[in-house]
Amino acid sequence: MGNKQWYMEYKIHKNRPGLLGDIASMLGMLEVNIITINGVEGKTRGMLLESDDDEKIRLMGQMLEKVDNITVSALRSPRLVDILAVRHGRYIDRDSDDQKTFRFTRDELGLLVDFLGEVFKREGNQVIGLRGMPRVGKTESIIAGSVCAMKRWTFVSSTLLRQTVRSQLSEDEMNPNNVFIIDGIVSTIRSNEKHYQLLQEIMEMPCTKVIEHPDVFMKESEFDYNSFDIIIELRNNPEEEIVYDTFTTSYTDDL
Repeated sequence: MGNKQWYMEYKIHKNRPGLLGDIASMLGMLEVNIITINGVEGKTRGMLLESDDDEKIRLMGQMLEKVDNITVSALRSPRLVDILAVRHGRYIDRDSDDQKTFRFTRDELGLLVDFLGEVFKREGNQVIGLRGMPRVGKTESIIAGSVCAMKRWTFVSSTLLRQTVRSQLSEDEMNPNNVFIIDGIVSTIRSNEKHYQLLQEIMEMPCTKVIEHPDVFMKESEFDYNSFDIIIELRNNPEEEIVYDTFTTSYTDDL
């Protein structure tokens, strides 16, 4: 059996001197390696562990249940949110009712870029929606995430420098290993027939698509909420409301 990674998280009730050393010593006796360790939001600590024996992990969990000063809150195969929590020392805000919606604020752009970079590394088809008001950092985060994933990005539609509506892409740009960036407002309100045909072709490709303003995109196209694998919300602050009627007018004034 090869080495397998685990994520362990525990809450500290009394942080006495030597507590971490005692836990590390126990893991060492069980030949469980600590890959990464970090405090996660206050009195919670997260660890990425590695072991070649699932039974040792089960035994470790049972032993830690006997420790009065801590409570183990998670012991599982690591998910992406676990890895990033240990890496950044904070959890991603995830909607408790809608598990595919993740929320970030502008002061968490580093965490968002890291999250996107890890998601972009995945192979195959995935559709990501990115909600947010103008100039909050949506497109810049997508580009930075693409760089982290060592992926090339391709603009299908955009307003980053000027309003862009592509009707065709080169062979290099149509590479399914690229990250395709789509502005959901531009591609629906300002689209022409050739652009829409290109959009249909890209949506059918087994590749990563990131659609800004996904709510407008769903309203104005045949694609619905089930078309998306992940929805990301980016705000200037936690209280900001994402509304579209304040900035969609500029897309339609000259039509």
